[in-house]
Amino acid sequence: MLLGDAPDFDPFTGAHLAAGEEGDQSPGARAGLEAPRYCQLCGRRMVVQVRPDGWSALCSRHGDVDSTALERR
Repeated sequence: MLLGDAPDFDPFTGAHLAAGEEGDQSPGARAGLEAPRYCQLCGRRMVVQVRPDGWSALCSRHGDVDSTALERR
């Protein structure tokens, strides 16, 4: 996510993109208005906290990511 690499798993559906699976994303996810729910590296469900100023997501294997790290300055 932070490096800009193509994800192995869909962050909104958990579909294994590298294996050719396709997930049906909600309109909000397609518009970039939702926080990711699945880890892009392993496909595990993440613990997500939505705040007024953004969101944070925690994968039990790969750590956390915060929406402030993805903002363009």
